[in-house]
Amino acid sequence: MRAAVVFEAGGPEKLVVMEVPTPEVKPGWTLVRVRGFGINHSELFTRQGLSPSVRFPRILGIECVGGVAQTTDPDRLPQGQTVVSIMGEMGRAFDGGYAEYCLLPNEQVCPVEWDGDWATLAAIPETYYTAWLSLKNLRVESGNRLLVRGGTAGVGVAFSRLAHAARLSVTVCGTTRSVAKQERLLSAGFDDAVVDADGALQTDESFDRILELIGPKTLKDSCRHTTEGGIVCSTGLLGGKWYMDDDFSPIDDLPRNGYLTSAYSGNVSPSLMQELLDYIRERAVDVAPERVYTLDQVVDVHRYLESSHSFGKVVCVTG
Repeated sequence: MRAAVVFEAGGPEKLVVMEVPTPEVKPGWTLVRVRGFGINHSELFTRQGLSPSVRFPRILGIECVGGVAQTTDPDRLPQGQTVVSIMGEMGRAFDGGYAEYCLLPNEQVCPVEWDGDWATLAAIPETYYTAWLSLKNLRVESGNRLLVRGGTAGVGVAFSRLAHAARLSVTVCGTTRSVAKQERLLSAGFDDAVVDADGALQTDESFDRILELIGPKTLKDSCRHTTEGGIVCSTGLLGGKWYMDDDFSPIDDLPRNGYLTSAYSGNVSPSLMQELLDYIRERAVDVAPERVYTLDQVVDVHRYLESSHSFGKVVCVTG
């Protein structure tokens, strides 16, 4: 099979697309014929050597979609069943989705009902599931003003689309560091765009709900822009900073009478995944990826996502 292998940490060129042996099924595992996979910023960090637990060589990829090729759980995962898989150390402790086949623990494989194309399904699992959990945890109410800190990211665009589909008359604003991307945010479905300059929002406005995708780097500033009784959901780490500084004081820095929560896509529920897919179908949510590449173009994908031009969700298909 063909796969993108990283032998040592470094730039996008460290991804080597090559022929490797197809994994053999072992007890408790399922072999998935990968039809597509999304590209995530965490995989860029891993390729750069910023994931200490990862040992190279490694096939990256924390998500994939496809069909069951072979399995040791045929009752739940019959051959040919459409499946998705995210997280669970795939692409980190064991080889992930940047390949034509992926060997996964049975419990990590979610059978789903889907009648669309592979590229569209590939845009959903990690990105839309993360946005779905965030939307639930933010407990959005009718008339709320929402802010997505890191709106140009795939999860940010997904969140905006899911939130609008809830038909709660909400206003969704997105942030960007680039003035040039403000129009793209509006075209992607955001109601307004706010410039984020050096970790500070360039507005005096406050918001009822904030989805924090940059992470600890901007969390304090997000809290300063949250209304009394509001909620901040810290979901992403796009700022490349994993922890808060020692001067962070929950008593002083959290919104007045407000709440801080999070959403972690590693807590995978097959029923929630199907609930998300049903919601997308019933509400006709546009989940098409911004760009579609092939496995052989994965180096170009990483270069694109590291550039100032990146926007929204990008996927690869394997043919």
